[in-house]
Amino acid sequence: MKKILWFTLFAAAMTSLVFSSGSSDSAKSEKTTKNKVYTMQIGHAQPVENPRHVSLTAFKKIVEEKTNGGVKVELYPAGQLGTEKEMLEQACSGVIQGFRGGQMDFLPKLLVFSLPFLCENSDQITRLMSSDLAREMCKGSQKDGVLILGLCDAGGFRQFSNNKRPIKSPKDLVGLKMRTNGMDTIDKTFKAMGASTVAVPYADLYMALKTGVADGQENPWVNVKGMKFYEVQKYFTVINYQFHPDPFYVNLEWWNSLPADYQKVIQEAANESFKVNNKAIADMQQSALDTVKANAEVYFPTAEEMAEFKKATEVVYKQYLSSGMLTQSELDKMRAIVAGK
Repeated sequence: MKKILWFTLFAAAMTSLVFSSGSSDSAKSEKTTKNKVYTMQIGHAQPVENPRHVSLTAFKKIVEEKTNGGVKVELYPAGQLGTEKEMLEQACSGVIQGFRGGQMDFLPKLLVFSLPFLCENSDQITRLMSSDLAREMCKGSQKDGVLILGLCDAGGFRQFSNNKRPIKSPKDLVGLKMRTNGMDTIDKTFKAMGASTVAVPYADLYMALKTGVADGQENPWVNVKGMKFYEVQKYFTVINYQFHPDPFYVNLEWWNSLPADYQKVIQEAANESFKVNNKAIADMQQSALDTVKANAEVYFPTAEEMAEFKKATEVVYKQYLSSGMLTQSELDKMRAIVAGK
C-alpha cells in the first residue's frame, strides 16, 4: 500500500513538472497570479492523536485560509508514505513537498541538540529550538534540496523502558538490547551505559518489542501512549534524558516556485504550528503518563541516581567534541541559551 501511494505521488510530481516546463515567461506569470493552486503534500510517522499531527492540522487550516485555497495541504500521517528516512528522501527529490520528523541523516549537525541531559524543561527546549544558533545550523539542509522552516520539540522528554528489569542506574542497562531509530546520540548514550543497540523503524517497534528483537526502547510519553508500547513493555523509567528536534522540511525547488506572499503565509503558519505542537505536548503528557502507570511499572529515580546517569553519559559530549561534530564554542553557546543568558 505504501509503495502504491508513493508511486502515485511520484507520478503526480512528474506531471506537475511537465506542465510547468513551458515558456519561462509563462512560468514567471504563474508565480504572480492567484489562479494556480499549489499542492503541499506532507508526510510524517506519528498517529493522528500525536502532537505532531495535531499541529500539522493547525498548519493546514492556517495556510488554506490565508491563501484563500491557493495552497492545498494534504497530510499523510502514521508512516503512510514509508519510513522517516524514505519520506525525507521524497521531500528532497520533490515527490512530496513537506516532511516533519526527527530524521537528520542529511543534516547530522542537528544531532547536537539531542545530546543527553542538555535541557531540563520545555522552556529551555523552546529557547534552544528558536535560537539564532538553531536557525544557522538549519541552513545546511539546502544543499540537499530542502529548506527547514524551523524546529520544535518532537514529543517531549524521552524515557527508558524494557522488559527485563527496572532501570534505576546505568548498570541496569548493561546487557540490554535497546532499540534506536538510527540516531547517533541515542546509540552513543546507550553504549556509554553498557547496553547494546538495535536499529528498528518506528512503525515496526511495537512488534520488535513484543517478539524480543529489542528488550527496550526510549520515547516520550505521548509516543508511548499513541503507539501502545506499554502493552509490550513491563518497566519504565522517568529519565528525561533527551529531546529530539523536529525539523519541518520543505522541498526547496517547490518553495522557490511559490509567490512571495504564499511563502510568508507558510512560514508564519509553521511558526504558529510549532506553538500548537508544544502546547499539545504539555497538555497530553500527564494523561499519557497516567495511562502508562495503569499498565506498567514506572520508576522515578532519586537525585543521586540521576547524577549517576548524567555522569555516565558525559563521555558522549567528549566524543562529539573530539570528532569535530561539535565545537567547544557551540557547546558554550547552547548551554548559555538553555540557561537564558
